[in-house]
Amino acid sequence: MTANTPTTGDSKGSVTGVTGRRIFSGIQPSGRLHIGNYLGAISQFVPLQEEYDCIFGIVDLHAMTQIYKSKEMSQRIINAAVNYLACGLDPNKATLMLQSGVQEHAELAWILATVTPLPWIQRVPTFKEKARQQPDNVNMGLFNYPVLMAADILIYKSVAVPVGEDQRPHLELTREIARAFNARFGSFFPEPREIIGSQARVIGLDGKNRMSKSLDNCIYLDDEPDVIREKINKQGVTDPARVKRTDPGNPSICNIFTWHGFFSSKEEQAYCAKECRVAGFGCLDCKAILIKNILELLAPIQERQKELMANLDKVQEIIRDGTERARKIAQETMKEVREITGLTYLI
Repeated sequence: MTANTPTTGDSKGSVTGVTGRRIFSGIQPSGRLHIGNYLGAISQFVPLQEEYDCIFGIVDLHAMTQIYKSKEMSQRIINAAVNYLACGLDPNKATLMLQSGVQEHAELAWILATVTPLPWIQRVPTFKEKARQQPDNVNMGLFNYPVLMAADILIYKSVAVPVGEDQRPHLELTREIARAFNARFGSFFPEPREIIGSQARVIGLDGKNRMSKSLDNCIYLDDEPDVIREKINKQGVTDPARVKRTDPGNPSICNIFTWHGFFSSKEEQAYCAKECRVAGFGCLDCKAILIKNILELLAPIQERQKELMANLDKVQEIIRDGTERARKIAQETMKEVREITGLTYLI
């Protein structure tokens, strides 16, 4: 599978000190990553680092909005870094940083909260969605999540952000917050534009819901080949009307065929669609082609994962170095923010 080349309508901007090519994107250290995470986000990052000044954050402060065991957080951070690197992020071309290691993120989030009207946050759909997902832990962090996300982006004066459909309300809010800050204190933050790639929305094995760890309907990046075969063959939903092998199928309503669009060549897709419609082969035959292609895509990623897990000192060094580079940029931004907001008395 080759990710679509991302495009952007980003503005070079007229804000002093902006590189014109810097972007930020973050991923929560929430445990094992699945192919939906890869297709929808990480695969987009690799081509971006060839063209932009990229900062990719492991946003562990965001992850605190969910109940977790503190002793597990460090391993989750390592896993996120390993997955970033195994999927092609090059620390010589992009910056991989840890959000909690740059305290200026939280400081800027507070300042931005003071210019953000309450109704702006209330209309963002993510809070309601997350509140439904964890009704016993509806905390203020969930509510303030979009403001911290805006701070993550703006502290680096990012001019563009890679987004999926579900993240567009957050980015629009970030632009509104930037405008509100600039209106009060003078032109300072750029209004980041969208970078649009394929941003795949992958439906899980159940054929109904978006791929999710909590729903146990996903293929993980580190699943062994036999596990992947078993999951797809036993759990992968196909055309429900095709009961027997001799029944003609309808690829347009088959979730497994949709997956072919992510992993298989145009020729393979056409072949599978034809054979399905005329009952030339069964669903297991269609799945076998898909499995082959998924395994081919994941093989080098999994090999790289194993190499990195065997050399964690190097992974930790990459995180530390990236966090230090990001911290220097963020500190410079906050120095300017404190000056224009009048927070420099006796400092």
